[in-house]
Amino acid sequence: MTAQNPAAGKPVDPASLANVPQLVTAYFALKPDAADPAQRVSFGTSGHRGSSLKNSFNEDHILATTQAVCDHRRRTGLTGPLFIGIDTHALAEPALASAVEVFAANGVDIMIDARGGYTPTPVISHAILSHNRGRTADLADGIVISPSHNPPEDGGYKYNPPHGGPADTDVTSIIENSANRYLEAALKGVARMPYARARRSPSTHLHDFVGPYVADLGNVVDMAVVKSSGVKIGIDPLGGAAVHYWQPIIERYGIEATVVNEAVDPTFRFMTADWDGKIRMDCSSPFAMASLIRMRDKFDVAFANDTDADRHGIVTRAGGLMNPNHFLATAIAYLFAWRPQWGKEAAIGKTIVSSSIIDRVARKLNRKLVETPVGFKWFVEGLGSGAFGFAGEESAGASFLRRDGSVWTTDKDGIVMGLLAAEMIGKTGRDPGQLFDELTAELGVPFYERIDVAATPKQKDALKTLGPEQLGIKELAGEAVRAIRTRAPGNNQSFGGIKVETDMGWFAARPSGTEDVYKIYAESFRGPDHLKRIQSEAQAAIARVF
Repeated sequence: MTAQNPAAGKPVDPASLANVPQLVTAYFALKPDAADPAQRVSFGTSGHRGSSLKNSFNEDHILATTQAVCDHRRRTGLTGPLFIGIDTHALAEPALASAVEVFAANGVDIMIDARGGYTPTPVISHAILSHNRGRTADLADGIVISPSHNPPEDGGYKYNPPHGGPADTDVTSIIENSANRYLEAALKGVARMPYARARRSPSTHLHDFVGPYVADLGNVVDMAVVKSSGVKIGIDPLGGAAVHYWQPIIERYGIEATVVNEAVDPTFRFMTADWDGKIRMDCSSPFAMASLIRMRDKFDVAFANDTDADRHGIVTRAGGLMNPNHFLATAIAYLFAWRPQWGKEAAIGKTIVSSSIIDRVARKLNRKLVETPVGFKWFVEGLGSGAFGFAGEESAGASFLRRDGSVWTTDKDGIVMGLLAAEMIGKTGRDPGQLFDELTAELGVPFYERIDVAATPKQKDALKTLGPEQLGIKELAGEAVRAIRTRAPGNNQSFGGIKVETDMGWFAARPSGTEDVYKIYAESFRGPDHLKRIQSEAQAAIARVF
């Protein structure tokens, strides 16, 4: 099991801060070795990520990947604008410069922030969908240059096709393979022009991302009730891309909100250390959120977003930071009660490792529940068509429909999730923590935890192909096993692990894509002791297989 670092939740030691000049120099100066798997382009669940210091996120990666995106657009006949957003990580600006050089040389119409600022992931999704609404030709797509909540040394690059959400595996594997061929060929075939010329190119456009998104927010969240109820809101952008969106939102809608920290600093020196002592802008971590949690008495509700603002962390007066699963369940119960224009068929999307309290809420609401593998890409189609009223994953990422039942975003939107918490108070007079307590008084209290267990690469591979018969488990923590799954019931897709369910608890195990560990997600509706028993029996069962 992973041990907590003594520095967790405390201000960061200045000596451990990222050396930004060194990071940026390494981005331009170091060249990746295409023969080393760790230095190739690799699209995980959220695009290509890495660090310039490790030769896994350097200029060559971005030049090659951007050319691969241009090739993909040509191949699929995409001729509309490409919206580009960056976050506040140190490697975002250099990567934007590299991408602009290649897009301009390929004649791609790109839209970059008019103020030279930062653009959250949901704003890119919103821009793509707004452009494409009612169109069949000249469709737009987008790029977000962000490694999400990852440490300051990291960079990230992800692609959103015309549906506005994360690209599926078919598309990302084409882009990844093509980018790696360019790396192997020492960038032969990559078109590029000098940066100054690229910025002046007729295909490079300055775009107002803030105005349209902010103006449209009232169509997804009841901002009038947030204003009229006078709910006091605290907001911490954690130094991320949403930082310059909050003042325009506060002014436009006249809400009583305070941005507690407007600092942008690529070292993120204002953060408190995460569980392992590293800086991580993870708004679902009580250690990373320690500063906002300490201020909770000043506000009716407070919230934060991660660096690209696709995740949310909700802090209540009485309960502190809400478990992401608890807020998802509360949001679902609230939205389906207060959105009369949503269709009777609108379903609930959840990942297979999210809490079963969501299943119980869905049954109470008499709504269809669609359980998918991990990754927001599985929700894109349902959100786009209005088939899903709400879709969320256990790692504090979610989005939902506009009030009229049409699509808002097809990527996670941490901004609207935070504002929804304020709407709940305005409408019901109770904060999300109190609403969750009411839910669980009726439906049972879930005890949920995720732990990491050390595993070799060989063991991780074994876990991916593990079947019910190999596990051979008939009973879990004193209860009969009712199902063992390797595929998500909502779409019959493999989720790369195994899940064992009983009436009052479950566990799921899946290998980490980045570290030598496997993750055990477990939940009990009996209590913390029962949860511990599930966890230990799960580990024992998997150890037997190993």
